[in-house]
Amino acid sequence: MTVRKQVYKCEVCGNIVEVLHAGDGALVCCGKPMALMDEKTADSSTEKHVPYIERKEDGYLVKVGQNAAHPMQEEHYIEWIELVVDGAAYRKFLSPGDAPEAFFEVPVGSEVYAREYCNIHGLWLGRL
Repeated sequence: MTVRKQVYKCEVCGNIVEVLHAGDGALVCCGKPMALMDEKTADSSTEKHVPYIERKEDGYLVKVGQNAAHPMQEEHYIEWIELVVDGAAYRKFLSPGDAPEAFFEVPVGSEVYAREYCNIHGLWLGRL
């Protein structure tokens, strides 16, 4: 059984899917069950992954790495950053060479969190 907003990855081809509507069936790709990605929240390495959210006058700035920016190289980079504000989701896709951050011009919310996906280290969650 899946849950809305879960993220799954195919360990064969690398496809990544987010559940928009939960169901009883298993997610399968390339003939194998897809792996549920855990949302990691604590980072002990020097490469910081937990999304850091700053409230700005006209929205939210999400940075990957509060004090040191995450690398954005071809072999190691942040693929996307997602901000969720009171249940509404906003996403920005990134490429190598981009800054590991995203600004979202959205209203203030009471429940705010962000997720990001690193092509090597997986899915990370941070809360405001």
